[in-house]
Amino acid sequence: MPPKPRGTTLFDAQRQQALQQQAPLAARMRPRTLEEFVGQHHLVGEGKLLRRAIANDQLFSLILWGPPGSGKTTLAQIIAHSTKAHFEPISAVSAGVNDLRRVVQEAQDRLGMFQQRTVVFIDEIHRFNKSQQDAILPYVEDGTIILIGATTENPSFEVNSALLSRARVFKLEALTDEEIGVLIDRALTDRERGLGDLKIMLARDARDYLVNMANGDARTALNALEAAARSKPPAIGETRLITVDDIRDALQSRAVRYDKHGELHYDAISALHKSVRDSDPDGALYWLGRMLDGGEDPLYIARRLVRIAVEDIGLADPQALPQTIAAQQAVHFLGQPEGELALAQAVVYLCLAPKSNALYRAYGAVQRDVAETRNEPVPLHLRNAPTQLMKRLGYGKGYEYAHDLPEGRSDQEHLPPNLAGRIYYEPTGRGFEAEARERLAWREKRRLQTPPTPPPVSEPAPGEESQLPPDELAPGEEPQLPPAASASRRREKRGKV
Repeated sequence: MPPKPRGTTLFDAQRQQALQQQAPLAARMRPRTLEEFVGQHHLVGEGKLLRRAIANDQLFSLILWGPPGSGKTTLAQIIAHSTKAHFEPISAVSAGVNDLRRVVQEAQDRLGMFQQRTVVFIDEIHRFNKSQQDAILPYVEDGTIILIGATTENPSFEVNSALLSRARVFKLEALTDEEIGVLIDRALTDRERGLGDLKIMLARDARDYLVNMANGDARTALNALEAAARSKPPAIGETRLITVDDIRDALQSRAVRYDKHGELHYDAISALHKSVRDSDPDGALYWLGRMLDGGEDPLYIARRLVRIAVEDIGLADPQALPQTIAAQQAVHFLGQPEGELALAQAVVYLCLAPKSNALYRAYGAVQRDVAETRNEPVPLHLRNAPTQLMKRLGYGKGYEYAHDLPEGRSDQEHLPPNLAGRIYYEPTGRGFEAEARERLAWREKRRLQTPPTPPPVSEPAPGEESQLPPDELAPGEEPQLPPAASASRRREKRGKV
């Protein structure tokens, strides 16, 4: 049975009053109704599903996903004030499985005794591990609780797929500059919850600067405004003039929307990669700067640049790979911020280099054939034959030694019979690959002909010896010996010494 609610005491009233006065401006100015709510018109605009569900008190389990300061917690509290269901807030930062079980038990008792539903709001739900999310899954499934989760991380990665399939995901966007401006103006004029009693005059350029630096985060904008206002002494007539310098001092730095372990990490590196692939040095440098400013590991970026060099440039510019390796070594040697310029140089070089994914496609085709075709043995003429037995079995027979041929190459087949004639590497006509294409022109001639087959190998007649002297290697053969023969040869040498 849920505990009996105790009545409001004098201490409770005093505590609420103190919180109302001492809470940060962003908390005091939090909208209390959908009419006060700013932004997210695609979710709570007139006629939208979520607005209708809140207005009709017909709630369902949902996940609110959006950047900091976009209104996730505010929207949850508006739901709390408008619904007849019991509202139970939980912070994933401090709650555990035992807290969840207690909440579920109380929800079951409340539903059985009073036929009252329970809405469980879990802030920062992405901080719950798998077992914690699994603990509430059955009760979301059977309707014991209505789950509202709030997260700044992509729920596709941070919320269990089973739980995600039982909740609708609503994506909140960062507030626009106009919406941030509305909240700032409202806070300056509100005498009850805002800064209206302080007689603040916010210079136009200071307002523009604050809106820009807030980066779509309402909490950052309002708290910076309050810090600047309260630290500014009144001037003539008790008016406080807030300048750009006051806002800059209150903010210290821009509200950075970057998490090197979150979705933006993957989005930013994708943008950098695609900018390089499209040969746009300006876009590539910008995303490099965004990542480094957000605290990204520069060695991670260096590794990705190495990957770009071999995936999107390859032999179209053979110097791309050395450039990126040099950048990685420079970053490792210099550290930050000096090493960042080496990354910038490598990024621009990759943008300017001719592009080719011929190697990427060639190796991908090889991997498919290795995985999906029969793994035939190595053709006999390509095998090494360090022993007489191997030579008698035909190992290496018919092999053409390229250095003995007029053009220094051989047209003999090097693939197993089931893949004979297959061509993997198709160079483009860009950069060095144009020359590579000319060097491989002989393959076009071979394409038009029947692929050569290795000469037939017949077993030697009984007692027949190889045509080669025992210690003579065929052209191109490697002097490999089995372990026993190697040991015998070493003993012979020691005996001669």
